[in-house]
Amino acid sequence: MDINKVTTAMIDYYQGQPKRIQHFLKVHAYAKLIGEQEGLDKEILDILEVAALTHDIGIKISEEKYNSSAGKYQEVEGPTVAQQMLEDLQYDKAKTDRVCYLIGHHHTYDQIDGIDYQILVEADFLVNLAEEQSSRETIESVKGKIFKTKTGIWLINKIF
Repeated sequence: MDINKVTTAMIDYYQGQPKRIQHFLKVHAYAKLIGEQEGLDKEILDILEVAALTHDIGIKISEEKYNSSAGKYQEVEGPTVAQQMLEDLQYDKAKTDRVCYLIGHHHTYDQIDGIDYQILVEADFLVNLAEEQSSRETIESVKGKIFKTKTGIWLINKIF
């Protein structure tokens, strides 16, 4: 699938919310960079890129339903919204299942079961740590507990 179709669908979905749009675009950029540097095959890289663009798709409905954008609500609500969007875009069914799994777990750090999941979490943290202006202590803790890829570790060291 043309990744630009997912990108434009997500921009449409979050129109008028520049912070949300900029967030998923940055996560996507880091995920793509890490994935390519780590030598992911085309299939896994495609899943990773789509997941990076859509990982926070559950925020809108979470804010409507629970008045919260907490990660646990994103994980509950996101997969259903993403599944419909990806179905509408005629995205591959097996890949959609994995993307939805990643969306439904991207705030769960003790069940990372694949390189796509690992890279998505690292890319999201790279963006969140900067957006939240995290302390050196927090950055070092996250680096030690979460980061495993050579490229992700290189990035967190260079950025912070």
